[in-house]
Amino acid sequence: MRAERALRDTHIRLAHGNGGRMMRELVDGIFVPALANPLLDPRVDAVALPCEPGQQLVVTTDGFTVQPLEFPGGNIGSLAVHGTVNDLAVCGATARYLTLGVILEEGLEVALLRRVVDALAAAARACKVSVVAGDTKVVGRGECDGIYLTVTGIGFRPSGGTLGLASVMAGDSVLVSGPVGDHGAAVILARQEFGLHGELASDAASVMPQARVLMGIPGLRFMRDPTRGGLATVAHEIARATGLAIHLDEARIPVRTAVRSVCELLGFDPMYLACEGRLVAVLAPQAAEAALDALRAFAPQAALIGTVRPGPPLVELATAFGGRRLLDELDDDPLPRIC
Repeated sequence: MRAERALRDTHIRLAHGNGGRMMRELVDGIFVPALANPLLDPRVDAVALPCEPGQQLVVTTDGFTVQPLEFPGGNIGSLAVHGTVNDLAVCGATARYLTLGVILEEGLEVALLRRVVDALAAAARACKVSVVAGDTKVVGRGECDGIYLTVTGIGFRPSGGTLGLASVMAGDSVLVSGPVGDHGAAVILARQEFGLHGELASDAASVMPQARVLMGIPGLRFMRDPTRGGLATVAHEIARATGLAIHLDEARIPVRTAVRSVCELLGFDPMYLACEGRLVAVLAPQAAEAALDALRAFAPQAALIGTVRPGPPLVELATAFGGRRLLDELDDDPLPRIC
């Protein structure tokens, strides 16, 4: 690999994306030292990855456009790693490799870019994944909001698994690994659009430890991370795919007091706010309590929050006041640019 080149600029220029000397300085000065691993070589356009016998290759791709770029509990860099690793984890796969597509806006502070890349690299090390390839482009002022990231994740899972929506049955239990809505509420506060302040932090983190625990429980049917659209949207995905009804118990769904307060003040519903460090699982009823007990070693606030019942395919919430209301499928985006 080439020796690092010093990056002398304090702000991103269009020339940093032209493929020439300044782009080499950007890549070698920021990305290569932060993400260094034996498979990452910026001189080539592709990488050969080792395959593991008896395993299925699992691939996912996700884009990240969060605003603001930095928020309590993380930034767009760490979010991109956790979001991609989690998409693999809830499919029963262990993430191993990432590729990174970067779009930068002319005028972006190099110091901010360094913080984002350093956070991305730290999250990758913590998740034991390697960034093995990537690409960088620069667009003019006003053509993007600072930084856009696209990450492809590659992982492996044992061949022959049956995890998926096709396995969900009436009578199954629904579990969530912790409080919902933390990420969405933290980003709302970080935007400072409503004059609100608080100590609430995003829940952005890897869910791999929780997923591994659940993968060892016979009777696990399905897992999903409730990102955009939150818990309600995952419930609708299950209902729509299976033709069954999802009944949730509001009193059992963990929501932090601070998140509930933000929602009450601004008219949001925590059922629809994004999480970035939680998973929703569907399990056979006889496996539910064992799964909850095992999961609480990693996620003390995990809870059984509902059941799958015969159709029609809808999502119903038993309210804390003894009533019932339907949770509509998300239409308009109440909080864009969340992840």
